[in-house]
Amino acid sequence: MHKSIEKNILVLAKKAKACSIDMAGVSEETKNSALIATSEALLRNSQFIIKENRKDLIKLKTSNLSPAFIDRLTLNEERIKKMAESLKALINLKDPVGEVIKEWQVPSGLLIKKVRIPIGVIAIIYESRPDVTSDCIGLCLKSGNCVILRGGSEAINSNKAIVKVLLDAIRHLPFPPDAINLVSTTDRYAVKKLLQLSNYIDLVIPRGGEGLIKEVSRLSRIPVIKHYKGLCHIYVDKDADLNMAQKVCFNAKVQRPGVCNAMESMLVHKDVAIRFLPGMLKEFKEAGVEIRGCPLTQKIAKGVLRRATEKDYATEYLDLKLSVRVVEGIDEAINHINFYGSHHSDSIITDNQKAAGYFLTKVDSACVYHNASTRFTDGYQFGMGAEIGISTDKIHSRGPMGLEELTTYKYIIFGSGQIRT
Repeated sequence: MHKSIEKNILVLAKKAKACSIDMAGVSEETKNSALIATSEALLRNSQFIIKENRKDLIKLKTSNLSPAFIDRLTLNEERIKKMAESLKALINLKDPVGEVIKEWQVPSGLLIKKVRIPIGVIAIIYESRPDVTSDCIGLCLKSGNCVILRGGSEAINSNKAIVKVLLDAIRHLPFPPDAINLVSTTDRYAVKKLLQLSNYIDLVIPRGGEGLIKEVSRLSRIPVIKHYKGLCHIYVDKDADLNMAQKVCFNAKVQRPGVCNAMESMLVHKDVAIRFLPGMLKEFKEAGVEIRGCPLTQKIAKGVLRRATEKDYATEYLDLKLSVRVVEGIDEAINHINFYGSHHSDSIITDNQKAAGYFLTKVDSACVYHNASTRFTDGYQFGMGAEIGISTDKIHSRGPMGLEELTTYKYIIFGSGQIRT
């Protein structure tokens, strides 16, 4: 069994590597034609995709999974429409491949150009969210990369359906035949073998829970860009507009709690806690949010029965749960975020520009906000089209990864017979 899987994975990776040379030369016109075709195909085949998605949902009916997990897995007409819109949004974005980042001439007379090129073959290992499948395919097509997708076993029917629909949509176009690849087995051995193929795969991007990302990073012989957990915070400063703060915090926690840019911890300055917390926590309670509060939070807002622990402050709930802490001031808030956070997205609500600037400088996260919900950390919301994920690393890419983040560069040098003496 394992020998067969190993052989299939090796063949798939070799074909993708060979294909990547041709992919680097595909014209922007062809890429955009593919994006139009795939976008329209998603809408045209939405009922087929939803039918296959239901098979995955039925399999999980007896599982003790959170509503947020089921929500991430579920596809409907509205979500498929958004998937199609994400693909279409890439059409209007400039093709990064071939862009001259910089050029200069040196004393020898050589003309040197630093030119953006595709990374090559990108393997994406992810869990539960089938919309990731189409986003990643669209981004890799536009940036000239070949993609190898390995989704979670819980979404296997959904992912197969999406890949089939998108491949069928571009068969008539002059695309290299192995630009899009799906690992169709759910055996975890396939991931282990995939991560060893450094001769054929240039980059691995894991998207999912903390366990998945740690395991991929441990096993991989290929460079990994980590899309780590989203332990996001909002700090309500003493100079905050409390009406604004209530709206922003509610949106950040409740609008879609099962995603990585949802707020998991709310920090409140002690000077406004008595005015802010009772109303805010009442609104959360009415929305079904379970509050875990520090001792002062419990004292101020009656009905907060669960005490927040160190574990709570370090937990990405991905659910209608929230840890709340009253802090002495902005420095304590910043220290809390930098210690417990995952360097993803954090926000300050304040009318004090000096405090805002201080927070934005000192918080070590990929995305820092002033007077806005953390839910905006998203490639589409940033005007980047779809995103391949949100990197919490610092090297090569940080934050939402769009087209430019899926490229590297090379130096192209023009001479007229120069030799070095």
